[in-house]
Amino acid sequence: MDSVKVLVVDDSALVRQVLSHGLSMDPEITVVGAAGDPYRARDLILKLKPDVLTLDIEMPRMDGLEFLKRLMPQHPLPVIMVSSLTERGSKITLDSLAAGAIDFVLKPKINIRNGLNGMMEELRAKVKMASRVKVKHWRKKNFKSEAIRKVRFSKPIKTTDKVIAIGASTGGTEAIRKLICALPPDSPGVVIVQHMPAGFTTMFGQRLNQLSDLTVKEAQSGDRVMTGNVLIAPGNYHMQLIRSGGEYRVLCRDGATVNGHRPSVDVLFRSVAKYAGSNAIGVMLTGMGDDGADAMVKMRERGARTVAQDENTSVVFGMPREAYKRGGAERLAPLEEIPEIITSYLNGMK
Repeated sequence: MDSVKVLVVDDSALVRQVLSHGLSMDPEITVVGAAGDPYRARDLILKLKPDVLTLDIEMPRMDGLEFLKRLMPQHPLPVIMVSSLTERGSKITLDSLAAGAIDFVLKPKINIRNGLNGMMEELRAKVKMASRVKVKHWRKKNFKSEAIRKVRFSKPIKTTDKVIAIGASTGGTEAIRKLICALPPDSPGVVIVQHMPAGFTTMFGQRLNQLSDLTVKEAQSGDRVMTGNVLIAPGNYHMQLIRSGGEYRVLCRDGATVNGHRPSVDVLFRSVAKYAGSNAIGVMLTGMGDDGADAMVKMRERGARTVAQDENTSVVFGMPREAYKRGGAERLAPLEEIPEIITSYLNGMK
């Protein structure tokens, strides 16, 4: 297998050196060049034909987001953003994922030495994953807002008893946006685990709240799961569904990572299987790995209806594939059909 050719783009010479060295430690990765600004990067992309780009978010002359918006429609490439954990950095990172970036890593702010080792390990894994992602569909893409077909329920649903549980990882922010924006305001309560660091989930919730007909927020322990509301697991905390009297609520807690993640889809789905059973609908969206696959089997065993995103519409088909292969997901479906499938499941529920 040929090594993955990477072009590093960052305005800091030191960061370019650190990233280049750290990536080159993996024998399956070859750093073919480094650029200090997007204009130089554009020339090197044409000359060196890299498989993957690492792209700094904040650069002079043209920031990473603007460069990405120009790059993807003309010369689509798998891009991993290198972000800082700031409010502005979080916003631009989410904008970058919407503009075609595959994923992102965070620059360490404290404990630089250990943090850097962890960041490089994550970056190497994500670079290799990104090299297998198809991005040709971004060619000639128009970034004006696309129309999302909203679904409607054909009959009133006793929504206080129903729960929609969604799990996602790589590529999930955009998949979740499209799914949530397609659901009507009288949708049953939704609980979501998207693999994302602390700080990003708050802004992700605020963004979805502005875009959709539902009320969306980052979850806090004790929040009620109810009609028209969406709760997103906070970064670095597991989220579980619990039953409190006649109500569903969530518990957000610390704890060891599960399947390498906190929050973990597995933790959420197991709690949904236990407390909601046949009143639940499970949805597995795009993501790397197998987090939540076994727990989705538990959901189905308890009578939940389930669906997973198909390969063609997934950025990474790992989590949906495992959920389907192990028997947790009843079916695979294109992302745009999942809202209607949820509706059909709800209409068939008692």
